Amino acid sequence: MSFQITVQPSGRTFSANPDEAILPAAIRQGIGLPYGCKDGACGSCKCKKLEGTVVHGTHQTKALSHEEEAAGYILTCCAVPQTDVLLESRQVTDESAFPIKKMPSRVLALEKKSHDVMLVRLQLPANDTMRYHAGQYVEFILRDGARRSYSMANAPHTLVSEPGASPATPPGIELHIRHMPGGKFTDHVFNAMKEKEILRVEGPYGSFFLREDSDKPMVLLASGTGFAPIKALIEHMRHKGITRPATLYWGGRRPGDLYLDDWVQAQLAAMPQLKYVPVISNALPEDNWTGRTGFVHRAVLEDFPDLSGHQVYACGAPIVVDSARAEYSAQAGLPTDEFYADSFTTEADKHKETA
Repeated sequence: MSFQITVQPSGRTFSANPDEAILPAAIRQGIGLPYGCKDGACGSCKCKKLEGTVVHGTHQTKALSHEEEAAGYILTCCAVPQTDVLLESRQVTDESAFPIKKMPSRVLALEKKSHDVMLVRLQLPANDTMRYHAGQYVEFILRDGARRSYSMANAPHTLVSEPGASPATPPGIELHIRHMPGGKFTDHVFNAMKEKEILRVEGPYGSFFLREDSDKPMVLLASGTGFAPIKALIEHMRHKGITRPATLYWGGRRPGDLYLDDWVQAQLAAMPQLKYVPVISNALPEDNWTGRTGFVHRAVLEDFPDLSGHQVYACGAPIVVDSARAEYSAQAGLPTDEFYADSFTTEADKHKETA
């Protein structure tokens, strides 16, 4: 027996099989619910349950607190319906759900951008190009079935050969992979991966992409390699001629962590609507850093004490995304449904305290 899930205010409906959580059922049927990690760790899929009963699987209390659960909120990634369910989710859209494909990919190039960031370019099958929104991610499927998620750092239009390019130019995606010492996948990327290696990927995933039906000014907030999906958004804005004001705040511990600072500087010259505020939290004397310091999400509040008329797109470490989400709403009046995020949860993050 399946259960019917209805999402308000869109009125869209879909079914969930017995013992199937709501989010995978939605993804399977092309329904664009918001989500991030799919593992009960980030809280991006949190929705208000208006009617019905669900049972939650394992999840972290920071993603859904006991108080939130008592107030009727659920995590769709691990909430298994026991009855028909009525949800409230203002982010559900028709356009956000491109077909998810599993495909081989070939390593085209490896370029070390800093001591712990590798830029990896992957070639996708030319006859079955994946469609995606700037800001979404793919998952690597490892030999033991484990998965690792990375955002695509290039906008979708770059998959298509530009005018004048060779027809043989293969479609490819760009990923920014941070080395996690001892990490099963990232140790391989930094120590053993070679060009032409074949990897399996699946995607696109995620509900992080630019909402183009708004003319609100934007804050683009990135920490570390959270810059990858933000880079894709900026490329998309430039390609589509989107002229909404946007301010990029990119944070790192030391200046070298802003590993594509020169790329950002080049965009500023071509996009007058784009401003850039790099923020460093742990500069050393030898860095000779004279720019902004401190926590990157706090720099936004210093410059924008009133965010009530803005949209925020935030990517990076969970502590940065979670702090920004809470403080921008409470202190600067940002509407909660105008905060779009992709929290970069690691495998260690996913196995912290669970409920």
